[in-house]
Amino acid sequence: MSLLGLVTNGAMRRIGTGVFAGLAAVTMSIVPAAASAQDRTAPPIHGLAMFGEPAYGPDFTHFDYTNPDAPKGGTITLEDSSGFDNFNPYILRGTPPGGLTYLGSNLIFESLMVEAEDEPFTKYGRLAESFEVPEDRSWIAFNLNPKARFHDGTPVTAEDVVWSFDILTKEGAPIYASYWADVEEIRAINDHRVLYTFKTTQNKELPLIVGQMPVLPKHFWEGRDFAEPLTEPPVGSGPYRIESFEFGRSITYERVTDYWGADIPVNKGRYNVDRIVYELYRDREVATEAFKAGAFDFRLENSSKRWATAYDFPALTDGMVVKEEIPNNAVGGIQGFAFNLRKPIFQDRTVREALGYAFDFEWTNKTLMYDAYTRTGSYFQGTGLGASGLPSEAELALLEPLRDDLPPQVFTEEFVPPKSDGSGTNRGNLRTALKLLRDAGWAIEDGVMTKGDLKLEFEILLSQASSERLVLPFVDSLSKIGVVATARLVDPAQYQNRMRDFDFDMTTVGLAQSNSPGNEQWEFFGSPLANQPGSRNVMGISDPAIDRLIEHLVSAESREALETAASALDRALLWGHYLIPQFHSATFRTIYWNKFDHPEIAPKYGLGFPATWWVVPEKAAAVRAYQGKK
Repeated sequence: MSLLGLVTNGAMRRIGTGVFAGLAAVTMSIVPAAASAQDRTAPPIHGLAMFGEPAYGPDFTHFDYTNPDAPKGGTITLEDSSGFDNFNPYILRGTPPGGLTYLGSNLIFESLMVEAEDEPFTKYGRLAESFEVPEDRSWIAFNLNPKARFHDGTPVTAEDVVWSFDILTKEGAPIYASYWADVEEIRAINDHRVLYTFKTTQNKELPLIVGQMPVLPKHFWEGRDFAEPLTEPPVGSGPYRIESFEFGRSITYERVTDYWGADIPVNKGRYNVDRIVYELYRDREVATEAFKAGAFDFRLENSSKRWATAYDFPALTDGMVVKEEIPNNAVGGIQGFAFNLRKPIFQDRTVREALGYAFDFEWTNKTLMYDAYTRTGSYFQGTGLGASGLPSEAELALLEPLRDDLPPQVFTEEFVPPKSDGSGTNRGNLRTALKLLRDAGWAIEDGVMTKGDLKLEFEILLSQASSERLVLPFVDSLSKIGVVATARLVDPAQYQNRMRDFDFDMTTVGLAQSNSPGNEQWEFFGSPLANQPGSRNVMGISDPAIDRLIEHLVSAESREALETAASALDRALLWGHYLIPQFHSATFRTIYWNKFDHPEIAPKYGLGFPATWWVVPEKAAAVRAYQGKK
């Protein structure tokens, strides 16, 4: 799975019991080894799929969802809420700006391979011109493109690849050491060839996920402390560099006109805009009005209320602004109210189940969200991998050995989130919640649900003011069963720090999934990272049955086996009640000033903006003229 997005994912080393072995045993060498027996060879290939063959042949010239003749030029201005103070996105300290991500290719940094957005999980060469991998996937060798250059003209070498792996796993965010923990050795064979060997042949995803690693310039970081926030523009090898910035306010990226990779197949028709500007807006409502005034160009709207009510303004009526819903085939995963299982009151599964009955989705969707959403009922929502009906025979083969460690409903019931009549009273579900709590030994004392020394009192941590309108009705519903919940809004920096340290009771989380889940499931749900600061195991799940099901998923030898393992894992997670599922949308809600064009074919598993879009000069001029009259 690709690891782009709001936070990172990870992987563990599995040997029988799935215990994390760490990176201590990894061997790294940057000494050329032309005659070394460590070098291995196989027929060079241009692309690698998780299962089957790549959809694009060795002679492909561009992805189908790009326009190879797209014109270059123009500027895109976007909103950013980060208040950034750090140009190193690969550490936990500091906040990076929009345009930089944790892993994979971004505006400045590049990886060895890049994922096709119209295939479930296939990688093609980017910094790597070709790669070699045996049938058992016990190793992979990358042959770097000799044309690859960093922005200062320095060649990208195998030494940079080895150094990047070393620094990321030792001084980067903790996820890197876990994600690549199955790497046994990485070795620079010569200036343009690097070899990874693996500890296991049971993880078919490994050659793909090591290809996601960003390659950083070793020479730039000499004399700098990688673990400290970076306050000067970094050197990368990607299509953009930082032109100007003002910490906490704005950043401008300029297209590299002599970018080494402009015409390689995976980049043809991409990165068309000359400048990408991010401007800081800490308040989404303020930003909405700024957009309508023409202060920035594009928004992916995440509020159903704003989508329904905020954009009835002249520019839309006059055709100067486009409001467009684009099918979201990339939707995958789950969003919900996450319990922190490290807190004593949430360690009882029955308590977690009971509290789920207090969330009235039907009323919330109808009254507050304009019926724009669908209730989520799977950790793999939208991928086709989620559980349905009762377990199949193939699923039971994985689940039966774990029967004593799993909730009995895994075997006897299909998970369906509680449903109300939408009236707003939710009486039936609240009665069910009360019965579950009482059967578990809880009782209301002095108005608070109590059991011994424990009281059901907790805080719901929020980072956006717009979340309060959804959370406060939930808080009110909880109060009707003696549960004292409060909503706590904090600024983004405090939220990030508290989440990193698991300093919360309940919060809303989104766990993005792909059509090819794999190693990142350890980061989401695996025991070894339950108490690792900065990990994405937000809930603190530490369950040997879950670990075993993740092992089955990661070691799947076929697409069919992966689907079976994902469904079995989904059942165990849903009936574990680790979070209260919320909702999802099947479309990208986009609104933008009418200065762009984009390919007729959209990427199947993404939006494509801004990489595949381009500015049309005549449209941009018309927009400027229109805005000047307002």
